[in-house]
Amino acid sequence: MAQAVMVNFRLDEEDKRNMEQACSELGLSMSAAFTIFAKKVGREKRIPFEVSVDPFYSEANIRYLEKKLADYKAGRAKLVEHELLED
Repeated sequence: MAQAVMVNFRLDEEDKRNMEQACSELGLSMSAAFTIFAKKVGREKRIPFEVSVDPFYSEANIRYLEKKLADYKAGRAKLVEHELLED
């Protein structure tokens, strides 16, 4: 077995708490989860899940939402209740 080395990195406190909870529910330590991730990346030479940007947070959508909020605050737009669509 190869000698283990220490790897340190920073993680947002809430993300760490959420990961610890998920790992606990899976019966894993965070160290074991990161080891599984590292082995899979090393073996497959790819991130083992889809990495994408949520279009909700795009610059264009943020500008649109900011304009709608400004219009609402200036009295140029009104909030209207509507029925939710069902699939």
